[in-house]
Amino acid sequence: MTDGAVTEVARVLVAADKFKGSLTAVQVAERVTAGLRRVVPELEVETLPVADGGDGTVAAAVAAGFERREVTVTGPVGEPVTAAFALRGTTAVVEMAEASGLQLLPEGVFAPLTATTYGSGEVLRAALDAGATTIVFGVGGSATTDGGAGMLAALGAVFLDADGEPVGPGGGALADLASADLSGVDPRFADVDFVLASDVDNPLTGPKGCAAVYGPQKGASPKDVATLDAALAHYAQVLEKAIGPRAAELAASPGSGGAGGIGYGALLLGASFRPGIELMLEVLGFAPALERATLVITGEGSLDEQTLHGKAPAGVAAAARAAGKEAVAVCGRLALPPEALGTAGIRRAYPLTDLEPDPAKSIPNAGPLLEQVSANIARDFLL
Repeated sequence: MTDGAVTEVARVLVAADKFKGSLTAVQVAERVTAGLRRVVPELEVETLPVADGGDGTVAAAVAAGFERREVTVTGPVGEPVTAAFALRGTTAVVEMAEASGLQLLPEGVFAPLTATTYGSGEVLRAALDAGATTIVFGVGGSATTDGGAGMLAALGAVFLDADGEPVGPGGGALADLASADLSGVDPRFADVDFVLASDVDNPLTGPKGCAAVYGPQKGASPKDVATLDAALAHYAQVLEKAIGPRAAELAASPGSGGAGGIGYGALLLGASFRPGIELMLEVLGFAPALERATLVITGEGSLDEQTLHGKAPAGVAAAARAAGKEAVAVCGRLALPPEALGTAGIRRAYPLTDLEPDPAKSIPNAGPLLEQVSANIARDFLL
């Protein structure tokens, strides 16, 4: 393909995640498409914004044809917030970050001990009310470390202290938990295909648990981390008394530590655990789109070591390689060597920092820069 002629069958699939802090996944797809068509105006481009279960998952589902539904729920620090979920037929995509995410906190304010997942439970209930019989529950980007206790309480569970009063919000208050009763949880969950979509496989507690690994990202000091981890361990012990050994088994299960332990709450509700990107690609209809493509472009804001552990670009590239399709990536910054990219199935990566090394300039100008690197992809792979 060096004679300047466009390959007759060239069809590009753009399946990238958001560039956190600068572009949504939908905007990434729009900019990549514009850059490609600068060089090949008649190019066939199909866009399928993707997400791995974290923030941006509902937006990706809506871009794939799901209906956006909004509901007013309890935010992470108790204030009302508007949260969206996505619905197509009887399948709902619910994103915990919409109700309990870090982005809902006032700027510079954290609430590691008191942030609650109550609103996430309210969104799940709204999805049930909308007729969902399959719920994909994407977790990530949380402000919370409450083991899903708030979510369960919103769905009918009762958590009381020694005085018979409801325990307060957040993971810190679970230290005061004396009794738990899950018998009042919404009975509709018994008939729902409930799937936990997460890109982390951490257990609930311990050195690899949600407090130790992710608490500091939510403003938890070392003392807070110790407090939260002990409170979550106590929470699991009280639940073991209430429902038996299954509570302890689930606390040690992969994914129970997802999003501050809301994964644990979801598993208690009967959810099955699936890697987020793998599940989301199924829900979004990635396989037929991949079949139609000759080149796949994926990406996210930072291609780094985390990308290789279940993030969207790694999932897209792995699926492309399995289908015998070539994949390249766009990113804000690249922190992986070529051999790691190759192992992941990514032929080449195009970071915006190649054009503008200063993040203070590249982040606010991510859109135009992304168009430029996408034009370079067209020159390298389509002419």
